[in-house]
Amino acid sequence: MRYIPNSPEEQREMLEEIGVGSLKELFRSIPQDVQLDRELGVTEPLSEPEVIAAFEEMAAKNTAVTKPSFLGAGVYSHFSPTIVDHLLQRSEFFTSYTPYQPEISQGTLQYIFEFQTLICQLTGMEVANASMYDGSTAMAEAYLMAQRVTRRNKIVVATSVHPEYREVARTYTQHGEAEIVEVPFDEATGRLADLSALDDKTAALVVQSPNFFGCVEDLKALAEAAHAVGALFVVVVTEAISFGLLKSPGECGADIVVGEGQSFGIPMGFGGPHVGLFATQEKYVRQMPGRLCGVAYDKNGNRGFVLTLSTREQHIRREKATSNICTNQGLIALAATIYMETMGKKGLQEVAEQNAQKAAYAKKAIAAIEGFSIPFSAQTFNEFVVRGPKPATEILESARQKGIIAGIALSKYYGGHDNDFLVCVTETNTREQIDTLTAYLA
Repeated sequence: MRYIPNSPEEQREMLEEIGVGSLKELFRSIPQDVQLDRELGVTEPLSEPEVIAAFEEMAAKNTAVTKPSFLGAGVYSHFSPTIVDHLLQRSEFFTSYTPYQPEISQGTLQYIFEFQTLICQLTGMEVANASMYDGSTAMAEAYLMAQRVTRRNKIVVATSVHPEYREVARTYTQHGEAEIVEVPFDEATGRLADLSALDDKTAALVVQSPNFFGCVEDLKALAEAAHAVGALFVVVVTEAISFGLLKSPGECGADIVVGEGQSFGIPMGFGGPHVGLFATQEKYVRQMPGRLCGVAYDKNGNRGFVLTLSTREQHIRREKATSNICTNQGLIALAATIYMETMGKKGLQEVAEQNAQKAAYAKKAIAAIEGFSIPFSAQTFNEFVVRGPKPATEILESARQKGIIAGIALSKYYGGHDNDFLVCVTETNTREQIDTLTAYLA
């Protein structure tokens, strides 16, 4: 109880006030099987050298970074120039807080403005916000925004959208009025095939491209189908490097583009922190969640940066808010900005081309192995599905024991795909690593 600032007497008074007999009774809504019924396994106090030694011992168990890895599925291994960390860790960036006072936050507001500008250029959209938690919560916010814009509640989402994104969005919207309808992908192409769920009650069609299987969707055709019934077209991008090679979603007719910017110089970090991307058309800007940084001029014509829109509950009345995002990933957005400005247009294109070329080399080599095939015919970027001669879990576990992290079993997310696994190849994978993988599979 030493870390709880209430005395036992105060706790007793509060429990009596709300009509509860004990702390245990207070938490009765938490299922028994997830409650901790023992003391925390915390050691006795350690000296600083002992703490360092303990952490080093634990860190030594992390051997995955030294092995050839072909993991993707929303978190990607990409090279990050040294300049990203060097600038990011300067104290004026690393310790800065949310720019509530623009007069003393011009540096922070400027890089937020630059981040938004770069995201607009990549997505082909007209406005972007100052980042969100991650790609999955950005997609959930797109659901809510589509409902506000169209005054409809039906969300049609492809099952080829990242399964964990779909799960987050369901959790996020479960107490609202959203009616989520998941539609299947074509087993031959890996692309969204069934659009029969679209009707005049649909608020949005939500598609990921490249999708969870790495397949590039026909965004233009899907946009036309969505717009034909008056729905918004939402495009999700989990692999931001693909912006360097593929036609932008905006060019293809997207109304809202959301995604994950982790690929832009941000470490995988065991799943976070990452940075959500959110961009849309200017006509929808007042329904966009989060905050938007803009440029203003004083009476002398001097340029300054300000928060033009901050439509979250902390700034305005709760019932009028368009977002319950309480903060943004400002520091991570800065990392992405430094990466994009360091690489430039040409550099980003080159990285994207390396990803596509190396993945194509691996895909062709694996397809030539007896017993293995590529089940989906659609074009891919840097991820693709492999079908093996036996359960993928067995193949991947055997590979792991040989020092190769070969991919992710699709059976974790999709029934009927026991022999399929997802392989990702980025610019960080060498030809020798790819050959090691294919030699093992052979």
